[in-house]
Amino acid sequence: EVQLVESGGGLVQPGGSLRLSCTASGFSFSTSPMYWVRQAPGKGLEWVSQITSNGTPYYSNFARGRFTASRDNAKNTMYLDLWSLKAEDTAMYYCARDISGTSRGQGTQVTVSS
Repeated sequence: EVQLVESGGGLVQPGGSLRLSCTASGFSFSTSPMYWVRQAPGKGLEWVSQITSNGTPYYSNFARGRFTASRDNAKNTMYLDLWSLKAEDTAMYYCARDISGTSRGQGTQVTVSS
């Protein structure tokens, strides 16, 4: 059974930072590209980042320069470091096996507010 479990979200002030984690099981994580997507209140899923099996990251325009994706294949875990957070980054963040987010975890909530 495929499982993706996100953690690390929370309430943070504008300009703050967070580290999100995603632990995977039930499939070959080390050979799989992985994705981060997010869903803001009242909006659809939005692609945030992709990381190839060997660790090369790609970012959406809004994430580039502020977010950093990484992975540790030995731990079946990927990370998303969020920096310089803005109110508009408030969303549920999911790790996923596909760019559309069809196969994703339960999510971790990030709220950016003063």
